[in-house]
Amino acid sequence: MSPPPVGDLAGRCHDLLGRVGATVATAESLTGGLVAAALTSRAGSSKVFRGGVVAYSVDLKAALLGVPDEVLERHGPVHPATAQAMAVGARDRLGADYGLATTGVAGPEAHGEQPVGTVDVCCVGPGAPVVRRYQLSGDRDTIRGSAVAAALEMLADTVVRDNARS
Repeated sequence: MSPPPVGDLAGRCHDLLGRVGATVATAESLTGGLVAAALTSRAGSSKVFRGGVVAYSVDLKAALLGVPDEVLERHGPVHPATAQAMAVGARDRLGADYGLATTGVAGPEAHGEQPVGTVDVCCVGPGAPVVRRYQLSGDRDTIRGSAVAAALEMLADTVVRDNARS
């Protein structure tokens, strides 16, 4: 079963964030702003979307998002720890309730030891961080599109989890 279209996922995130009065900020490498574009495609998105940083180069991950040098030196730009640091940096530096980050290898070539299709996504909010590594397949556009869908699904699931009250 394939995931819902990105527009549907972004709409669900928009609705969930609006319902709980929360905001999100993005930190993107692999997706190059596609997550932010999806989240801002709907009228009224300024109520839930604070902003985003596209930090494609390693030095900008540190300078703009505050990813610690030791994380980048030890793990490199494509790693769950890097994705988590990016998400925290986006949330904290852009003043949002949630930070959502993507990093990975879209191809056409591997990046160091990381094969094409390796994608790390993290969402941080008031609850415990959620970070996942995916091994996606397809061409560059397919991998990037799948990463956007994975990130939006993670955001929606995290907002629901953080706001579940019985």
